[in-house]
Amino acid sequence: MSLQLYDTLTGQKAPFSPADPDHARIYVCGPTVYDYAHLGHARCYIVYDVLTRHLRASGLRVTYVRNVTDIDDKIIKRAAERGEQPDELAARFTDAFGEDMARLGNATPDVEPRVSGHLPHIIALVQRLIASGNAYEVDGDVYFSVESFEGYGKLSHRDLSAHESGASGRTDAEQMARKRHPADFALWKSAERSEVGWDSPFGWGRPGWHIECSAMSMEHLGETLDLHGGGLDLVFPHHENELAQSEAATQKPFSRCWMHNGFVEVNKEKMGKSLGNFFTARELFRHIEPEAIRMFSMTVHYRAPLGFDVEDEGGPAGPRFPGLEEAERRLEYLYKTRQRLAELPEARVVPGGQAPDALVGFPAALARALDDDLNMPVALAALSELLSAVNELCDGALRKKGSAPQAAVDAALAGFEALRTHLGLGFQEPREVLERVRDRRAQARGVSREWVEQCIVDRATARANKDFEAADKIRVGLTEAGVELLDSPAGTTWQIV
Repeated sequence: MSLQLYDTLTGQKAPFSPADPDHARIYVCGPTVYDYAHLGHARCYIVYDVLTRHLRASGLRVTYVRNVTDIDDKIIKRAAERGEQPDELAARFTDAFGEDMARLGNATPDVEPRVSGHLPHIIALVQRLIASGNAYEVDGDVYFSVESFEGYGKLSHRDLSAHESGASGRTDAEQMARKRHPADFALWKSAERSEVGWDSPFGWGRPGWHIECSAMSMEHLGETLDLHGGGLDLVFPHHENELAQSEAATQKPFSRCWMHNGFVEVNKEKMGKSLGNFFTARELFRHIEPEAIRMFSMTVHYRAPLGFDVEDEGGPAGPRFPGLEEAERRLEYLYKTRQRLAELPEARVVPGGQAPDALVGFPAALARALDDDLNMPVALAALSELLSAVNELCDGALRKKGSAPQAAVDAALAGFEALRTHLGLGFQEPREVLERVRDRRAQARGVSREWVEQCIVDRATARANKDFEAADKIRVGLTEAGVELLDSPAGTTWQIV
């Protein structure tokens, strides 16, 4: 196929070439489920959803595996704080994560393995590394020896000598005494019997974070993946350690391609809980259409930082998000255009004819953009041209004695289908989206939907009675409230301006 992707390992773009040309096997590191998904999660998983959609639309079979880390110290700590059992808390946030991803338009991965269901595979991989001399036991803990793996640092392009103080940048005397090298990392962590843990040949304990992903990915996709993805923050130490332990165990390349998406920056600072600029997807859903978040994430290249601006006006409506609001306006334009096309009178659509190049060429333009390292901003530019062409088509059909060739209508519909299959945009019913967006904006302005609809009824009654002065007065009152009426042969609708 013609897809080219930037490979973090080589630092270059190269053709994506699965071992089986007809089947792409992809693993993406999933969430640690101790809280709700945030904007960084949304961006990351939208990127890989678009990748898998594009591959499938291009004719490949895809097996997409995204794990759920449901065993982790953060989960145990959060559960203790809330007086819950760790497995119950993890299950609750796993369900919430799935709901949030669905609202963003992300398809469910083919396999969603959980750490809790793969303890035997994890333990077996740890034993394999001990047997090969790449790992060692210390009082119930098991560490990977980075010095035993010659290529350590090749993914993050770091030299092992830079890790004299360990991955955290700190030197702990007790840890130093237990490890052969400061950068050695835990494959298995011992625990007290009273703590959450599992039996193993090394004693009671829990798996380390890095070994979990290696075990799960190899169990479901084999010892060499076609693509391993995740956020840029995972390159080191997580993916570096995954690569080292996996290749040490198998003596094979762990992944044919390594793909990483960029950070989210809030008001030009990296998003993080410590900075107080942290937003969950659910918080944003209260202010913006979820699909607008999807479109917003596509406005910059996936490897670049995604700039997210917040304006806190201190009013009852809460903060404003200019970038998301602009994305929502673009999404609204998309759905209004789809609705216009769907509502063209049948009598105005004539058989045959020719379709403009802007309509016919959209699916190919979309595919070309995504083939170039998943260039979604260029894909959105092609979408803008498609929408302009569709509106021109509708304008021409609705003019006096105007018409639209069936070939052009079919090409427009094919364009919208390509948009859905490749980018996952435009997958909802237009009227439902437009009404939701309108009603939320009205509520933010203190405008009641019931009041507006009653005004529309009263205005229609006044016009029927030829009381045009009363009808105009009603329209003026609505305009002053920020409501624009849209009259058409099908009736009167309204929008917030």
